[in-house]
Amino acid sequence: MGFQQGLSGLNGASKNLDVIGNNIANVSTVGFKASRVEFADVYANSLFGTGALQPGIGTQVAAISQQFSQGNIALTNNPLDIAINGNGFFVLDDNGSPVYSRSGQFQLDKNGYIVNNTGQRLTGLTGSLLGPIQITAVNNDPQATSEVALVVNLDSRQTVPTAGFSYSPLAGYNHATTMTVYDSLGNAHALNFYFRKSTTPLQWDVYATVTNTAGVSTPLTTLPASLGTLTFNANGALTSSTATTLTIPDAALATGANPITITNLSFADSTQFGSNFGIYSVNQDGYTTGQLAGLAIAEDGTIQGRYTNGQTQSLGQIVLTNFPNPQGLLALGNNLWAETTASGQRINPQPPGSPNLGILRSGAVEESNVDLTQELVNLIVAQRLYQANAQTIRAQDQILQTLVNLR
Repeated sequence: MGFQQGLSGLNGASKNLDVIGNNIANVSTVGFKASRVEFADVYANSLFGTGALQPGIGTQVAAISQQFSQGNIALTNNPLDIAINGNGFFVLDDNGSPVYSRSGQFQLDKNGYIVNNTGQRLTGLTGSLLGPIQITAVNNDPQATSEVALVVNLDSRQTVPTAGFSYSPLAGYNHATTMTVYDSLGNAHALNFYFRKSTTPLQWDVYATVTNTAGVSTPLTTLPASLGTLTFNANGALTSSTATTLTIPDAALATGANPITITNLSFADSTQFGSNFGIYSVNQDGYTTGQLAGLAIAEDGTIQGRYTNGQTQSLGQIVLTNFPNPQGLLALGNNLWAETTASGQRINPQPPGSPNLGILRSGAVEESNVDLTQELVNLIVAQRLYQANAQTIRAQDQILQTLVNLR
C-alpha cells in the first residue's frame, strides 16, 4: 500500500513546522534572516516507465533557504549600534578566521577593539591596513596656534587719541578685543589686540599683548612700534594690512613651551564704518589636549572620535563584503555566517556605499525580517498539511484493514 507518500508528507510538514517555529522564535533577534522550506516531488526511476503511469512516491525537502531581504531599521541610543541599509555583511575576526554578520550590536572591549556580543572583532581599515578595528587614540594632542583671523568694525567717527599709544583705554587707543590662543603644551593664553586711529586718514595701527597663565601681560611690540597698519578705502572696506605675522616668545608664555608663531594674521573683511566698534568673528586654529568623549560613525563607515577639546579625529573605517550567492552561506548561530563553496568567494571588503554594498546607520539596528503575521498564517497552513497527510495514512490503513478482513 502507498504509505510512503503520507509518511514523506508528514516528514515534510514537520520540517516546515520546525522552520516556521524557528522564524517565530527569532522575531526579535537583531539581524536575523527568515528561512523557508523548499519542497520537491519524488518519483521512482524506471528504465522503461512512462510519465503517464507514475503516481509519485511523495515529497522531500529540497532546501531550507534564508531570505536576505532588508529588515526594518530601529533607532537606539548606542552609537556603536550599526545597521546596514542595503546589501552586504560585516566582516568579523573570530580568532583569525573571518565570519560574517548582519547584526550590528557592537561595543568596546577592555583592549579598545570593537566587538560583538560573542567577542568577534569588527574588521575595518586603519590607514591602509585591513584588520580588527582598535580604538587607541584616547587622547588628542594639543596644537599650537599658527593662524588667527579677526573680522571687526572700527568706528570711523572716532578721533585720534591726543596722547601717544599706551595700554590705557581712551587715552592710548580707541578699541580693544581679546581672544584665546594655545602654545605647544596646550596652555591657553589671552591674546589682546588694541586698535588706535592713525593721524593718516583711513588708517588704524594695531598693537598686541599676551597674558600668560600666571596673569602677567607682556607687550608684543616695543612702543611706539605697532604690529602693522590697516588701511581702508572711502567706502569703509579694508584694502591692505601690514599686520600679517606675530610671534609670542616663550619668555612671555612662562610655561616652557615653544614660542607661538602666528604665520597668518588676518583682518580680511574688516570694515571702518560710522557705527560702534564690533567684532564679527574671531578664529584661530590651536587647541588644548582632549580626552575621547565619544564616537560617531558616518554612512561610509568612517569612525570619528569626538574629544573634550572640541576636535574630531578619524580613527578607522568599517568595511563590508558580499557574496555571489548569500543563500549558500553556512549559518553558524549567534547571528554569524561562514563562507562556503555554494556561497561563492566573498568580494574584496570595501567601504560602505561602494558598488553592490549598502550604507551604514549609526545608533540603529536592523531588525529581524520575519513577518510575524505571515508566519502565523504559514503555521496554520503547515498544521493543516500535517493533518491531511496523517489522513492519507489513515485511509491507507483502513483500505489495508478491509483487504485483511476479506474471506
